[in-house]
Amino acid sequence: MYQIQTDKPNGIIEFVIDGYIRVEEMQRFVKELKQVMLGFGGREFKVKADLRTYKPASPEVTEIVREVQAFGLRSGMKRVAELVESQIVALQMNRVARESGMEKILRRFWEEAEARRWLLHGDVEETSSSR
Repeated sequence: MYQIQTDKPNGIIEFVIDGYIRVEEMQRFVKELKQVMLGFGGREFKVKADLRTYKPASPEVTEIVREVQAFGLRSGMKRVAELVESQIVALQMNRVARESGMEKILRRFWEEAEARRWLLHGDVEETSSSR
């Protein structure tokens, strides 16, 4: 199961992936997610991915995830906050992020409030050095 929500004023796409996801369901999720990404019209956006109840995926599902990460990077994705509880999922997502090139903009969190704060404000050094 999955859910996608958008916080347009703050440029954030939030999604939750819950449990085991079959290839067909992941394909539907990715199709919807790509449409939401394209809805930003090339403007930068950030992603909060709640994977706390996500179960490790099959190689086919993992490949779909890698492809959507690469698509997001090409479409203006600036920052990704992942909420993960399982070490196995964290390891799998690390590998996928390395393969897609997303590792440079990814940060992992245990707390939702901290993830959202980082999405909105970034790192203190990042904000001061980019001005």
